[in-house]
Amino acid sequence: MSEKIKVQLEYMINSSPRILYPYLIEPNELTQWFADDVNYHDGIYEFIWDNESHRAKVAVFKENKCVKFKWLDDEPNFFELEIVQDELTNDVSLSITDFVKEEDLEERKKIWDNSISYLQSVIGA
Repeated sequence: MSEKIKVQLEYMINSSPRILYPYLIEPNELTQWFADDVNYHDGIYEFIWDNESHRAKVAVFKENKCVKFKWLDDEPNFFELEIVQDELTNDVSLSITDFVKEEDLEERKKIWDNSISYLQSVIGA
């Protein structure tokens, strides 16, 4: 099995951190752009894509700033969504840290591109 590499992506989001943050941590909001379905029970998030379930827990969160999900079935890997606001311009971007097999890198980038497009349309950015 090939080793996963760390990937960092950043997307400009025309939104305030306060509006954006619930879409990074709330199951109903995550379902609107990130996964086919998201369930939350006893501190565990269940992300469902194409009828396949993946479980994660929040390892770190800072309100209106970032959320780091640690995969339970793919340790030690995680993914992190961080809201970055430029101090001078107040421009907001979403920084994503993910892990992927090198041969799947381009496909994963396209998945993130599409997901962020959905997110932007959902929040009206």
